[in-house]
Amino acid sequence: MNVTLIYGGKSGEHEISLVSAAAVARHIDTSKHNLTLIAITKAGKWFLQDSAELERIKSDEKAHFEIKEDASNEVFVIPGGGKERTFIVNGKTISADVIFPVLHGTYGEDGTIQGLFEMVDVPYVGCGVMAGSITMDKEKTKALLEQAGIPVVPGICMRRSDMSNWKVWDEYMEKAQKEIGFPLFVKPCSAGSSDGANLAPDLRHLNYAMMEAFNWDDKILIEKAINAREVECSVTGNPTTYDGKNDFEKLTAYGPGEIAPKHEFYDYDAKYNDPDGADLLIPANLPEERLEEVRTLAKKAFAALDLSGLSRVDFFIDKDTDKIYLNEINTLPGFTQISMFPKMCEKFGLNFTDLTELLMNEAIARFNTTRKLQTSRD
Repeated sequence: MNVTLIYGGKSGEHEISLVSAAAVARHIDTSKHNLTLIAITKAGKWFLQDSAELERIKSDEKAHFEIKEDASNEVFVIPGGGKERTFIVNGKTISADVIFPVLHGTYGEDGTIQGLFEMVDVPYVGCGVMAGSITMDKEKTKALLEQAGIPVVPGICMRRSDMSNWKVWDEYMEKAQKEIGFPLFVKPCSAGSSDGANLAPDLRHLNYAMMEAFNWDDKILIEKAINAREVECSVTGNPTTYDGKNDFEKLTAYGPGEIAPKHEFYDYDAKYNDPDGADLLIPANLPEERLEEVRTLAKKAFAALDLSGLSRVDFFIDKDTDKIYLNEINTLPGFTQISMFPKMCEKFGLNFTDLTELLMNEAIARFNTTRKLQTSRD
């Protein structure tokens, strides 16, 4: 099977993608599949990478991908090209039976590149256009989860247009203090990896946190800073089309695991730069009935938002009240050496290589199912 791994991208998580994609590449069985590497620069240009790059990262477990920008290897996508004529490189076509995007954040898991793959007419790993777009927007995700009866952290959404009037700005700050109360957590609605996120223990810090969040997005969330245990659950499958025939489409939850940050909160450095930034406990240190409650909520959220392929569903458990909240959903979670998603899958019986196989099989099955739907009266 011809598998195309795509990584890099126009995102604040570009560097993480290079690390995650290297881990995925090491675990795709190249004795069964022909693996093609396509890297996207921060400027948004696509380049085919040579086979030596794959051999380099396979020979060094700590290596990450580096992008080689050779104009003769610039990649162009063919709308409607399908699996046989997916890309053009230097006048030659490259086929892809399935695309495996390892693109975190904007332009990667927000529905944009998924829309491109749909236009090309080729299977791809992960959620579809609508699911990716919704889950990337934390405000919209929270609204839909609340409608589905899933508890979320109390918060207020603020838009960039509100910045133009200082009275409105002050009203939001007052509203956040009175309705939610310090400490507060401020974050962009559609950024990932804790980019632009800050803890605000008082009014002065709240003003700074709001300004910083607006550097990353046009909408921000001001939420109650829960004194929480951070619990995460990996989920795979396709509950929309699963008919009992293919096990790789079955809605399955792995974990949950628990993150015990050693930083003020589980920020970018703790997630990716500091190998001792947090203790990862798999399974989480919870009674079995509580573990099952988390797994049930994770699957319920996955199904309610029409997700498919994979997602990491993140929860808070309030240390003071023991109440559980769904914090956010990552539809293309990290695959680095310290990332929770593959670790939880492996701990619960699905090793990394089998995980990549399952995700590709699910992508192809979803593609085949949707392509049977009627799209014209002719």
